[in-house]
Amino acid sequence: MQNYLEGLNDAQREAVLQTEGPVMIVAGAGSGKTRVLTTRIAHLLAKGVDAFRILALTFTNKAAAEMKERVEKILGDHTARNLYIGTFHSVFARILRAEADKLGYPKNFSIYDTEDTKNVLKAVIKEMGLSDKHYKPSTVYNRISNAKNNLITAQEYLNDFVLQNEDLKATRPLIGKIYAAYAERCLRNGAMDFDDLLMKFYQLLVTFPESLSKYQRKFQYIMIDEFQDTNHSQYQIIKLLGAMHENIAVVGDDAQSIYSFRGATIENILKFQKDYEDARVIKLEQNYRSSQNILNAANIVISKNKGQIPKKLWTSNVVGEKIKLVRTNTDGEEGKFVADQIQEQKLRNHYLNKDFAILYRTNAQSRSFEENLRRMNIPYKIYGGISFYQRKEIKDFLAYLRIIINPHDEEALKRIINYPARGIGKTTIERAILSANQNHISLWEVLKNASQASLKGAMAGAIKSFVLMIEMFQSELTRKNAYDVAVLVGKHTGLDKELFNDKTTEGLARYENVQELLNAIKEFTTTPTEDGELLDKSLGSYLQQITLLTDADEEKENSDVVKLMTIHAAKGLEFPVIFVGGLEENLFPSAMSINTLDELEEERRLFYVAITRAKSRLFLTYANNRYRFGNLIQNDPSRFVEELPEEQVDRSFAGFQGSAFQSPHSGRFNSDYNPGWNKNFSTKKETPAHLVITKSEREKMHTPSPNFTPSDVEQITAGQRVEHPRFGFGEVLKMEGSSQNPIATIKFENSGEKKIMLKYARLMIVE
Repeated sequence: MQNYLEGLNDAQREAVLQTEGPVMIVAGAGSGKTRVLTTRIAHLLAKGVDAFRILALTFTNKAAAEMKERVEKILGDHTARNLYIGTFHSVFARILRAEADKLGYPKNFSIYDTEDTKNVLKAVIKEMGLSDKHYKPSTVYNRISNAKNNLITAQEYLNDFVLQNEDLKATRPLIGKIYAAYAERCLRNGAMDFDDLLMKFYQLLVTFPESLSKYQRKFQYIMIDEFQDTNHSQYQIIKLLGAMHENIAVVGDDAQSIYSFRGATIENILKFQKDYEDARVIKLEQNYRSSQNILNAANIVISKNKGQIPKKLWTSNVVGEKIKLVRTNTDGEEGKFVADQIQEQKLRNHYLNKDFAILYRTNAQSRSFEENLRRMNIPYKIYGGISFYQRKEIKDFLAYLRIIINPHDEEALKRIINYPARGIGKTTIERAILSANQNHISLWEVLKNASQASLKGAMAGAIKSFVLMIEMFQSELTRKNAYDVAVLVGKHTGLDKELFNDKTTEGLARYENVQELLNAIKEFTTTPTEDGELLDKSLGSYLQQITLLTDADEEKENSDVVKLMTIHAAKGLEFPVIFVGGLEENLFPSAMSINTLDELEEERRLFYVAITRAKSRLFLTYANNRYRFGNLIQNDPSRFVEELPEEQVDRSFAGFQGSAFQSPHSGRFNSDYNPGWNKNFSTKKETPAHLVITKSEREKMHTPSPNFTPSDVEQITAGQRVEHPRFGFGEVLKMEGSSQNPIATIKFENSGEKKIMLKYARLMIVE
């Protein structure tokens, strides 16, 4: 056996050796908590404690497997195989298999996953004669899950005045009865869902004293990883199991408690000392991950929270570079900056793609980063999720747009013909496809002639309505741009309403993703060229562009990729270089999470988690303007930006030349891109061949008048004569667009008629 205490710092050694009594190990970010946990287990085994008497609970199977592997490596044998190490759900399911008969379940009971649960709920709702449009299975599921995590049974739910009143106000007064019917159905089916594994285990302990005594004696030493992520039911179970010996060691970091939406409560770690007055508190404050600059910033940010266990991370690592704070004009430019900076950092510092991570508050933000990484051929992977354009709701919406352009696209047609539901059943669709195959015509042609394909009655009526709707969309193609057509699709198909009405966490995410798609289309239709000219903004042009971005060859397995993920998904990970995007008020912190001090403090903890993922370099970005719900919204920087310490943050850093990437403190803005960490690196770039202007082209270009001064756009009206620095002189034929984004149609003497977005163009009124 190796000397397992070697290399531990003083606090880590204390945490390992303190095996008796309640212990709270406050493990700051990057402080080596996994090493402490595994070494602590190895130390107990080395002292002669039976492996069967040690219980270690984690939140992921991966963490459990890693702990076992490390313990075996320390001890040099397979003793760790007898340990009860696993997730709460896996360990409790293992115990429940042996005790299930006491609760009325068979020993080989089934375990329902989320999809199974929702399917059973859907059947129960239907049998009760209720509408699953109003009593959405996902909404009911979340309500029941929350009740179970708080150890509230179906009968208790029905007898709880507060819960019943909440359901009544939400116009869903029968959720309690659905819960009762669902619980009865699961029992009859011999099945438990994920939440039952916690609640039924708790019921086993409180209902059967012999079982409680059995497992209290069995588990002499209990350890819980990521204690700040536990919910009410998990904490109550731990208290019951550890009541006999009280050798409970909890490891966690209150500053990283970010999962309240899953039922986790920071109160568990904050009140541990109240429940165990003799608890030993050991703080792991030495960070082995990040530079001192990054840690100093993280310490100051989290110090703003009132509800916390005081601690101060420090490191013997290098001071490191300052955090780079970058403001961009739009979210599109934000994505471009990040992609360009990744390429730049790879050249300067020889990083691999896998050394970078891009973090954001919501999944919908990935779109701009994905597009720009693709344009630069930088391989990436969405971590803990799927690519923006591969998400179901995005593929559904794009399928409608594809059908409008090409109604013979059978794959797109099959995807949306009955979504949202319009009464065209699976059998009807299969019959229509069979008819198309037999007659060697497209599915669309069969649908247009439904009566000839033996599709009659109400079904034929539903198909006719669908066809007329698509044809109506097609008739608008010549009159509307891509965005206006897309908005029409969302409204008339019912897609917007379908997604908007789903108020679950998943439903809100899907709705936000579709809104982000609309934002991308809006940006496509309103973003001019460098000279302010608006080009082809039709739906066909947009789909062609988007196909080039997404129609890639099958992705080969490649671990050297840039990781994109939400900050929630990044917890527990680390990267040499981190980009945190969207640091804007009402995005981060989220507008939905600033109603109370508790919510705001959790958002600040989330920001703390984002900062402490970085090892060497950290970039924080935000956009002045971001498309939301089809409108270009002006943003204020996040309040968290102002909480960053001046000493650790470079607010004058600019990724590009020009004012698009200036700092929020304009007086400190340096418009030249001249990062100082490697002065030997040449920033000179050759102009791409397709952008080089030839001598003959230059001679044809207009030379601005010596006194050329752009006029105030609000003064420009139809009928005026104007001068453009490139297109020359012309007459304003008409004005359109909104007051915030006016667009002028101008007939230039040498360049012909062009549409110019005045917000971006430079025009001088000629008297």
